[in-house]
Amino acid sequence: MRHQPFVLFLDELNASSHEIQKAFYSLILEQRVGEYRLPAGTIVIGAGNRAKDAAIVKPMPSALINRLVHIHLRTDHRQWLDWAINEGGIHPWVVEYIQLRPDHLWSEPPKHEETFSSPRSWHMLSDALTSFGDKVSDDMLEALAYGLLTPGHAGHFKAYLKQIRQKHTLHAILKGDAFWPTGPEDRDVLYFLAQSFRAHLRKELPDDEGSVRSAHQELAIRAKDMLRDLARISVEIAQSVMSEDESGQRLPAWFLVEVARDLPRLAGRLGKDTKPAKV
Repeated sequence: MRHQPFVLFLDELNASSHEIQKAFYSLILEQRVGEYRLPAGTIVIGAGNRAKDAAIVKPMPSALINRLVHIHLRTDHRQWLDWAINEGGIHPWVVEYIQLRPDHLWSEPPKHEETFSSPRSWHMLSDALTSFGDKVSDDMLEALAYGLLTPGHAGHFKAYLKQIRQKHTLHAILKGDAFWPTGPEDRDVLYFLAQSFRAHLRKELPDDEGSVRSAHQELAIRAKDMLRDLARISVEIAQSVMSEDESGQRLPAWFLVEVARDLPRLAGRLGKDTKPAKV
């Protein structure tokens, strides 16, 4: 009968003192501590943060580095969402938001003391939302979001919840069943919807013009109409849809060419000071 191997997990390995790290030499390479030997087939796994993560870590000596296989893990929103929906019991608001803004699942830890988004912090926010239930107040939502997430992400999440409660959905606007919110008090909702609109175009429009089909062209036509309507409310927010995002990505070049042709005043103001403009 074949048995599953034993796993010895050394968490926060590189946060330990050098004396403790040195004690791991024989444990990792020879699987023994003094006269005690680990069961045959034991797998030793160490985990730790990187120095650039602004965590409490100590440099590992070369002898310890040389005894380990080093694997850098990265956050994958598809895997996280699959777990969140099927196993994690994550609050629907959090799941739906990450589906809209997968780039907000994780951000680089700041160099100073400030909250930042990670799968762990989203999980904590989910648990808090589940605990409070549907009657959670706006003030508490704001406190939770800004207390757990990257400040920019917290603002977007707050706007997302506001648009849920006010029924301003991007899907309805795309269909023509609703309009961009125009009130000054809804400016955060408008910005969130605009960025979600941008993410939708990035997802649905192909980068290669040769791959454009009739459905893509129909979406492009509707998108230009929506950009025109959006610019009547805020030129700056309309321009943010067409500008580079935080990772340097733009909308497909062929679509931007169409915008420049059909909405020249809007496209021509990219990169310039934004003042009220007639579109």
